[in-house]
Amino acid sequence: EKEGAQFVGHGATGKGNDQVRFELSYYALKPDIKVLAPWKMEEFLTRFEGRTDMLNYADQHGIPVTATRKKPYSEDDNLLHISHEAGVLEDPNAIADEEVYSRTSSPDQWPDEAELITLHFEAGIPVKLDYAGGSVTGPLPLFQKLNELGTRHGIGRLDMVENRFVGIKSRGVYETPGGAILHNAHRDLEGLTMDREVMKIRDMLSLKAAELIYNGFWFSPEFELLMTTMDKAQEVVNGAAQVRLYKGSAYPVARTSPNALYDPVQSSMDEEGGYDQKDAEGFIKINAVRLRNNTTVRGKAPGVKTSKAA
Repeated sequence: EKEGAQFVGHGATGKGNDQVRFELSYYALKPDIKVLAPWKMEEFLTRFEGRTDMLNYADQHGIPVTATRKKPYSEDDNLLHISHEAGVLEDPNAIADEEVYSRTSSPDQWPDEAELITLHFEAGIPVKLDYAGGSVTGPLPLFQKLNELGTRHGIGRLDMVENRFVGIKSRGVYETPGGAILHNAHRDLEGLTMDREVMKIRDMLSLKAAELIYNGFWFSPEFELLMTTMDKAQEVVNGAAQVRLYKGSAYPVARTSPNALYDPVQSSMDEEGGYDQKDAEGFIKINAVRLRNNTTVRGKAPGVKTSKAA
């Protein structure tokens, strides 16, 4: 609107999810916009049947591209990740060569010494990173440093077959070094601060949120509602998580929070801590009522197989 444009365009193919994400967002933000998508135009499809034709065109016209005939991968790169598709990766039984990876070091280059970092969160948002060489704050510097650390330790490789929204299964190789570290630290701190039943709802909503984002419904009323609930759940996720980076893994080893629901005295094996263990007897008996009734009526507990006589 600022530029007075009537058209927007993108270079996503007609087989993938990106076209859906782009165009649903366009129409949600400006309902009367017109979309130009070459991969769905007859003239373009007649001229270019695939990536080889496009590489030939780039050669003929001196257009620089990163793909080659030996490495014709389709790659999308941003701060969070890089994805690799096409070429030999179209065979789900083919092991991806190390040359595919660009954001994570190969296993033979992983350091032999672990590295300990601390991630600080406020309402679920990462605000500070402490590492051996210092500290960084701010979303961009923090994520860039996590990517650097994750790359060195080979963290965040994914190789999977997924279900595209258009109905096609596709094989993709992903690298998300900073994202993997951040995810593990965040989930760990949630375990310390978030109520058990809220965590269950979060798990259900996380699956729906991932589906909506993957399918391009970022600017939808259902996603707005869902994220409002998520934001509410994140209000208590304050504190810090220590994560050890070592040979392809990022695993939390310590955590602390002013909102911690963990009571060390209550959880102690050596102190009562206001928890009367005798109360557990009635709790268990009440929960056993329906199990006892099932066994009494059926003559055996559900799931127990009766052996046949020889």
